[in-house]
Amino acid sequence: MTEAAMPAGAESALHPRLTALIAAAGALPPVVTAVVFPGDAMAIDAALMAARLGIVDPVFYGSAAARDALSAAHTPSAFRWIETGVSPRAAAAAAVADAAAGRVAILMKGSLHTDELLGAVLARDTGLRGATRLTHTFVFDLPRYHKLLAITDAVVNIAPDVHTKAHSIAHAVELMAHLGVVSPKVAVIAAVETVHPSINATVDAQTLAEWGRAGRFGSATVEGPLGFDNAISAQAAAIKGIASAVAGDPDILLVPELNAGNMLYKSFIYMGGGECAGIVQGAKVPIVLTSRADSLFSRVASCALSRIALSKSA
Repeated sequence: MTEAAMPAGAESALHPRLTALIAAAGALPPVVTAVVFPGDAMAIDAALMAARLGIVDPVFYGSAAARDALSAAHTPSAFRWIETGVSPRAAAAAAVADAAAGRVAILMKGSLHTDELLGAVLARDTGLRGATRLTHTFVFDLPRYHKLLAITDAVVNIAPDVHTKAHSIAHAVELMAHLGVVSPKVAVIAAVETVHPSINATVDAQTLAEWGRAGRFGSATVEGPLGFDNAISAQAAAIKGIASAVAGDPDILLVPELNAGNMLYKSFIYMGGGECAGIVQGAKVPIVLTSRADSLFSRVASCALSRIALSKSA
């Protein structure tokens, strides 16, 4: 694969780690990926770009009108279409059924709402429920950070309890292992770095750190509570007298709840110049959740992340 083949060429220079991830996924055989209810050009273009890069073999699930619009813009032989009518829930149900039957390896969200897709995934008769809660992990390439940095969970779980947070850590640790980080450093972040009974996030962080020391997360090092400043900056931690193996070098940030995670994720993109790939874990297939504001590069990188996670899990 050549540099010219990469999406959004300028992004290749700005975000070399995600560019390398896309290239690594393109070196693997493509897998069938259901693009569920595509209704905008970006969702379709991302799937077709990922197909051209050899990452996925896309199958589109949606209405006849959307199929005709796609046919008008692209050579019909370039894609496969399953007509499911105008209902996004029908498209989700059909794609999930095919995934449960082994005909689809990855699910990719199109223009339907997240709860419409995940509702089909979690329906008890689909066969896609796993043994843990669904959680979402972003993997960021930040110009001012020295390696890929994961954030969990900024998308799926609104106000997770400590057990759901443990699932988020376990899934993120597994994902980083797929990327070659076998002993990741996990910072459980909160507003403050001391335990306050009135701040639940700090109490949860203390518990998660204890579970980490007991080996619940394998060889990962889990520390918390840590403020964002002393998680990211070893200097900030030293100024506050915090002795830490994670400070300044985390591989994973566990956020306290969705509000904090969502704002951090968007700050990384719009203020920090970052790009990211993200997937939902905990189901029997990887799930790519896209936002309408996601870039083409980010969408393709998310397909690549799913493909690599799938290959390592097989």
